[in-house]
Amino acid sequence: MPLICGMKKLSCLTALIFSLTVLFAQTSSRKTIDRPRLVVGIVVDQMRWDFLYRYYDRYQVNGGFRRMLDKGFSCENTFIPYAPTVTACGHTCIYTGSMPAIHGITGNAWYDRSQRRSVYCTEDTSVHTVGGAEGANGRQSPRNLLVSTICDELKLATNFRSKVIGIAIKDRGGILPAGHTANAAYWYDSRSGNWITSDYYMQQLPAWVQSLNNKKLPDAYYAKGWNTLYPINTYVQSTTDEKVYESKPFGADAKGFPYNFSKYVGTNYGILATTPYGNSFTFDMARAAVEGEMLGRDSITDILAVSFSSPDYIGHSFGPNSIEVEDTYLRLDRELGEFFRYLDAKVGAGQYLAFLSADHGVAHIPGFMQEYKLPGKAMDEAPFMAEMAPLLKQQFGSDKLIVSSYNYQVHLDHRLIDSLKIDLKAVKKWIAAYLEKKEPIARAFDIDEVMLEPMPQKVREMIANGYNPNRNGDVQFILKPHYIDGWNTGTTHGLWNPYDAHIPLLWYGWGVKTGKLNREVYMSDIAPTLAAMLKIQMPGGSVGNVIVEVMK
Repeated sequence: MPLICGMKKLSCLTALIFSLTVLFAQTSSRKTIDRPRLVVGIVVDQMRWDFLYRYYDRYQVNGGFRRMLDKGFSCENTFIPYAPTVTACGHTCIYTGSMPAIHGITGNAWYDRSQRRSVYCTEDTSVHTVGGAEGANGRQSPRNLLVSTICDELKLATNFRSKVIGIAIKDRGGILPAGHTANAAYWYDSRSGNWITSDYYMQQLPAWVQSLNNKKLPDAYYAKGWNTLYPINTYVQSTTDEKVYESKPFGADAKGFPYNFSKYVGTNYGILATTPYGNSFTFDMARAAVEGEMLGRDSITDILAVSFSSPDYIGHSFGPNSIEVEDTYLRLDRELGEFFRYLDAKVGAGQYLAFLSADHGVAHIPGFMQEYKLPGKAMDEAPFMAEMAPLLKQQFGSDKLIVSSYNYQVHLDHRLIDSLKIDLKAVKKWIAAYLEKKEPIARAFDIDEVMLEPMPQKVREMIANGYNPNRNGDVQFILKPHYIDGWNTGTTHGLWNPYDAHIPLLWYGWGVKTGKLNREVYMSDIAPTLAAMLKIQMPGGSVGNVIVEVMK
């Protein structure tokens, strides 16, 4: 009997050990989803693709652009698939994988047919400023965005445990990428020189934002002034300083390098955005967010969506061939390299995924083009609209048929046209015919008939992809190549041409191969690629494709 009992006990013990072994094996075999700790989305406002190589020899070996080009993956032929190519649309497309026709952000502003008024892309009168004086500058939210962003989808995938922070000098550059469910979006208040937000996100600024604001860093940056990083005669990739076709954002007396900003200390915080120090202050805020929100410190992926707005302000004023733009990119390269080294230390090398792109490019200044016998002029559309009013009255009985001309489109008053029993198609046909007679305009047509317009398929599709019936106009006009809607100084962007639509797309870090891709891809492919890498659902309005070559 003792032997039998002993054998039974041994069998029970064996069975228990076996069961525990199986349970342990099952538990240990469970794999967690492999994701980076942090995704860093970087948008450089108004960065042309060719800037990657125009200044390549001057970028530092340990700078940000060289690190991403040499150790990451570059999609060399990335294009914007819609028009107008402007800031709000670009930031939204990058993070939604969608088009203005679907996501509803059809411009930085638009004439809203249902509200019968102009609407700013992120305006929201139901919210209030947090961190600054009450006013339109702070009354912003993502409510005009009709779809989710990749940031929203990550929050949904982790049951809202991920943190998402959006940061930009421009409100639209911080708000639209971060999406509807972001922990916060912050933007710059040009009146106070502080970072602010709205009560869409929170009731008061976190202590870490207040601490950064209290340092009054814009005044410290103003005290430095702006001189070139290197001797000015080494900027051989740019035109000489002090060109008559450059704008003078710092005053008529500020004709070129070096720029003295001491007079702006404590008085004019708006000027900061048109200096490289707008980028510096954005990096200050990005580092403060990583610290203050503990981004990338655990296994739950966070997103930092940061946009650098200053290249756009500088580019509009001085043009892409200026010393100011070259110096801005040399400084940005240096600071981006420092930021990556900071992330290596705080989050861990190889533990974060970064991508860099642009919301649009930019045309050369028409004066620069003419100086070198190239085509291109400036056009002010306002006189054309004014000229048409009395002619429309003669033809159709009212001089108030046109209500707006946003985004290279003429918007008509449909309610008035209906009440006067005017043939809408006849009005649109008349306006298109009138505009096509103007020297700067290549084409004008009824936008409802865009798919029937005899023009290259790519251009036709870009116009169609940008068309949202309630937020777009009635007659589309397209300028001749190299023409801009502007004045005799400075430049702009917004059309289908490669100088506006060919943008950089760089990938670096977690899960990214080293290499280059020359097949054509699109801005709308960024969000689906991120979704595939993170193993989450793509945003609700996404129409892009995964760039499989990027991934290891």
